[in-house]
Order: sequence, then C-alpha cells, then structure tokens
Amino acid sequence: MLSLNVNGQSIDVDVEEDTPLLWVLRDTLQLTGTKFGCGIAACGACTVHLDGVATRSCSIPVGDVGNSKVTTIEAVGAEGLSAVQKAWIAEQVPQCGYCQSGMIMAVSALLSENPDPSDEDIDQSITNICRCGTYPRIRKAIKQAVKLQAGS
Repeated sequence: MLSLNVNGQSIDVDVEEDTPLLWVLRDTLQLTGTKFGCGIAACGACTVHLDGVATRSCSIPVGDVGNSKVTTIEAVGAEGLSAVQKAWIAEQVPQCGYCQSGMIMAVSALLSENPDPSDEDIDQSITNICRCGTYPRIRKAIKQAVKLQAGS
C-alpha cells in the first residue's frame, strides 16, 4: 500500500511500486484528464506536477513519488479558470484537444517559475508535442496568460 498526495488529498493506493504514475492516476484514481501519449516521456501528454515541477507521469514509477505532491489537470482551475486556461480558450488553442492537459500543465509550471518567459524560454521549456501543430497558438496563448497573470 502506497500513500500519495494527489490534488491536495492524501490517498492510499494498492499498486505495485513500479507501476507508472500515469496508470495509477488514470486507472486506479480515475483521474483521466492526464493522457497517455507515447509512453516514453517524449510527447508530454502525460505531464503532471510533482511539487510544482512539470513531470512526465508515464515514465515515473509511483514508488518514486514518495512524499511529493502530485497535481493533475483536474486541480488546475478547480476554483475558477486559471490564466493559462483563460488564454487557451481566448486563443482557441485546442484542435483535437488530446495533448492540451499536458500542455497546460507544462505551461503552468513554466509560468510559476518564470512569469514572463521569452520565446527562447518557451522553446526550451515547452517540449510537449501537438500533433495538430497548434504551436503558434500555444505561443500566443502563453503570452496572453502572462498578461492575464500581470493583470493587464
């Protein structure tokens, strides 16, 4: 039995320690907002936060999570849309939508560390893959989220 802190709640799960965190979130805890993409931590569809750091949940064994706080897309905007979510809607970023939860988690982590990232910062930090190719909209939405967070 492992104890996890997920979205601010302490939860016990009866899984093998080598089970990827993604499958514990999706299959055991029914938090299906986090998506399976490539399974090798390359695409970022499975991005969650571990203590606020964007982490690819498909490649981290749940036994390695320890006392870290896990935050999933379900907790982002739970008390009202976040600046990133508002910008995503305003800039009409999603097309198929599959990668969007991972993108929003990655961008939220970036903006919490760097509230006004340059284009180079964005390129280095947001390595998630969008098969629909919405990268120009994503960059525009990130800039919009910066403005929303700054209150302008």
